[in-house]
Amino acid sequence: MKIFKDRQSAGKLLTKHLQEYKGTDNVVVLAIPRGGVVVAKEVASDLNLALDIIVTRKIGAPMQPELALGAVDADGEVVWDERMINDLGLKIEDLADTVKKEVEEIKRREKEYRHERPGLAKLIEGKEIILVDDGIATGATTLAAVNYLKRHKAAKIVLAIPVASQEAANKLSEKVDQLIILETPEYFQAVGQFYEEFGEVTDEEVVELLNHGR
Repeated sequence: MKIFKDRQSAGKLLTKHLQEYKGTDNVVVLAIPRGGVVVAKEVASDLNLALDIIVTRKIGAPMQPELALGAVDADGEVVWDERMINDLGLKIEDLADTVKKEVEEIKRREKEYRHERPGLAKLIEGKEIILVDDGIATGATTLAAVNYLKRHKAAKIVLAIPVASQEAANKLSEKVDQLIILETPEYFQAVGQFYEEFGEVTDEEVVELLNHGR
């Protein structure tokens, strides 16, 4: 199993598996912020492709925010883990306030990151999308992004990820046109355990990376 030095080096390794898309006009690299933007910047730069972001947010459990019960996209559409919700004795309506809060955070991030650029829906229609993040644990936020891309008529979805849990990889393989995952370790606790350097990425860094990527 490979331990990546940092997000930049993981991005460079991904590009080796994406050479067929180099310099293609109809292809856009979309990153899931924040950490995914660092990886995607390397992919977009090395392949001479446009870079942008797609923001999705995890829906955490009321008393355990890190536990993902689902994820929401910019349209307010939610992917739920109904088994987990049932196991906790919750109902989807119990999470309405959490969903609302996360949609507001999506709007805030989109405004800060994308500024006055055209809406994402217009950008992706008819395009081949390389969707990038720094890693996938449960797959909830990634699946929300994939569903958004399909809803807004992306021509093709290529999911390119340095590391993912086996469960998430199996779940997502049926949802995308092409799946590239460099590592699917048997024991998966958190994405950060597979990086030597895994510092927090700030909003300011995201904006700077996107400005360079454009």
